[in-house]
Amino acid sequence: MKYSFSILFAILLFITSCAVQNRNNQSHDYEVKLDTLTMFNQSRNRKIPVAFYYPKTDKKIPGQQIVIFNHGYGFNKGGDYFVYSYLTEKLASKGYFTVSIQHELTTDSPLPTEGNLQLVRRPFWQNGSDNILFVINELKKTKPELDYKHLTLIGHSNGGDMAALFSNQHPNLVYKLITMDNRRMFLPRTSIPKIYTLRSNDYPADEGVLPSETEQKKYSMTVQTTSINHGHMDNKGSDEEKKILNDFVLKYLSEQSL
Repeated sequence: MKYSFSILFAILLFITSCAVQNRNNQSHDYEVKLDTLTMFNQSRNRKIPVAFYYPKTDKKIPGQQIVIFNHGYGFNKGGDYFVYSYLTEKLASKGYFTVSIQHELTTDSPLPTEGNLQLVRRPFWQNGSDNILFVINELKKTKPELDYKHLTLIGHSNGGDMAALFSNQHPNLVYKLITMDNRRMFLPRTSIPKIYTLRSNDYPADEGVLPSETEQKKYSMTVQTTSINHGHMDNKGSDEEKKILNDFVLKYLSEQSL
């Protein structure tokens, strides 16, 4: 009887181990589909190009979560919403409906480089925050089946400043905020939305942008240093750097929040 119990226990342990391994190490990712659309915000007389990265599947993904990505400053040349495809495609392959917004238009004024940047750049961040809000509201009309209660904002550099401003202004619409080396707009000091920020090895943030160690503990905020240059957080990064950033972002997305 003792021998039979040992064999049975071993079999159950093996089955459980395989199940956990299969769940945590999915070898199969979704094929990714890309669609583009230019939205028009009539009240602002503003075109908003967007790229949709989403899993190509005939089966409905229950409770499919949304990620809205916001690019760094591209000197108004356009097309910047495509240059983080290493991340947006990876997110879509994991089942997330990923929206990348083109915030800068060729007709826009250049981003100021002199003066108090936290003040002179605020209208540009506000423009980005207004873009994000418009895109969310349009998505709710066309894709009501998506999970808007668990919406994540991600932004690099100037796009991270836009995402931070939006999260300060509309905390009820954001589940998680992940910034990639935003430097000017202060991060919300809050537990909800959940705040994460990935930092480069070469550009410091302005004073007050990042939470203190006391604030990090109080609000369970994550400030993660990396060995990656600020300018390598888009498609210019090496395969190793892209993997590091992808792994961090996917880890943050998978963490349970309040």
